[in-house]
Amino acid sequence: AANMTGNVRVNQQWPKIKSRHTSTVSPWVNIIAREVEFAPDEPTQTYHAVGQLDYLAIVALSPDGRFPLVRQYRPALEAFTLELPAGLAEPGEDPAIGCQRELLEETGYPTRAIHPLGTAAPCTGRLSNRIHSYFLQTEDRIDRFTPEPGLSVELATASELVAMIKSGEFNSQLHLGALLLAGLRNFIVLR
Repeated sequence: AANMTGNVRVNQQWPKIKSRHTSTVSPWVNIIAREVEFAPDEPTQTYHAVGQLDYLAIVALSPDGRFPLVRQYRPALEAFTLELPAGLAEPGEDPAIGCQRELLEETGYPTRAIHPLGTAAPCTGRLSNRIHSYFLQTEDRIDRFTPEPGLSVELATASELVAMIKSGEFNSQLHLGALLLAGLRNFIVLR
């Protein structure tokens, strides 16, 4: 049923989570099985999700107006990717502090200013965590910075980043979303 504004009314009693079981796969991944009852006296259905710590996505801009990007090998894709600096929030860590930590660890750029872009669901059908996106203005890169093993840092102008997106070289949907949020909040312009 819909109300006068066209919004669908939600029955607050259904669906119900009848049970939840978590299996640990590794320190970074859990599999969560939920038995869900959608209506009274209906059989439950099992839904699985991957549980992880919350993600952090960082849209950063260096003092000279370039975006620090990270190239790394991703075993899940069996390929090298070009991405925004990113990582997992440590348990109990403020996502803003985690973003500053990850940016420095991955790129060597300290944070001058940080602005929240928003928190979203990375995949509503399969992942139970959140992604926290931030825009960071950086200071100059620290001297003698060495990236983590397996990472290389590239700097891209806005037009170079747009070309990488259009060609498919930069194709992480989560990071494209962070860039969109930064643009919608008028921190960056991609053309």
